[in-house]
Amino acid sequence: MFARVPASSANLGPGFDALAVALALYVEVSIEPSASLEVSSEGCGAGQFDDERNLAVRVASQVLGHSSFKVHVKSEIPLSRGLGSSAALAVAAAAAAGAGDPLAVAARVDGHAENAGASLLGGLVVAGVRDDGEVVARSLPLDDAWRFVVVIPEQELSTADARRVLPTQVPFADATRNLSSLGLLIAGLGDHRGFVSSAMDDALHQPYRMGLLEFARPLLDALRDGGAAASCWSGAGSTMLGLVTQQSGPGVVEAAREFLAQHGVAGRVLTLEADRTGLVTR
Repeated sequence: MFARVPASSANLGPGFDALAVALALYVEVSIEPSASLEVSSEGCGAGQFDDERNLAVRVASQVLGHSSFKVHVKSEIPLSRGLGSSAALAVAAAAAAGAGDPLAVAARVDGHAENAGASLLGGLVVAGVRDDGEVVARSLPLDDAWRFVVVIPEQELSTADARRVLPTQVPFADATRNLSSLGLLIAGLGDHRGFVSSAMDDALHQPYRMGLLEFARPLLDALRDGGAAASCWSGAGSTMLGLVTQQSGPGVVEAAREFLAQHGVAGRVLTLEADRTGLVTR
């Protein structure tokens, strides 16, 4: 069986561990019966784990109850860059293995329901895990006008390292500020005419992570100065994201490329549309 799902950008500023959008970069997983385990890969991460350590193998083995299969992974999603590569691969592998609920499988394995939800459903998604363990994801309106400029540095940043710097408690005022920003963000993503530039401002995770990447804060400023409606970390980084329209996009891309060149930061800049399809199987 074949499954394809998109990458995702989680948090989008104030939507920490709750909000994500699917982006038009893809991972494909093919699984077919075999006398023994066979693993192959191409694209991002190719050849790193072509054995039982591969996440797709681990997920498919859980779903199937055995490892007598051939699996091939083809990915456009950079690893450890805040683009939901693990969640996307887990969703695709679970679906290709025939899981009845790929979202639940992926969220359990990867731990990020919002990334998995966006990869499964496409578009803008809010997700979470209930007290009884049920994973819930719901689609939210996303204006067709929005595009996403993603600045993908060569420097990796693991989610574990990015979480390690977060505090165990935050001031009450910061929590209420984020709730206000999140509401404004959801409204503005649904209708670009009502977007408020401060809607991507965050007080729960981004301020604590800025020290991990010296270019993060000035790059986010450069994206806004270049014409982005707002900017934020993509997931736990190292990718940074600028929210743009078709008209403002080229100027933001130019500003991002100039920033990378001037500051000696190796990386690439892409303009991506939201993927609105999510999981595709055959």
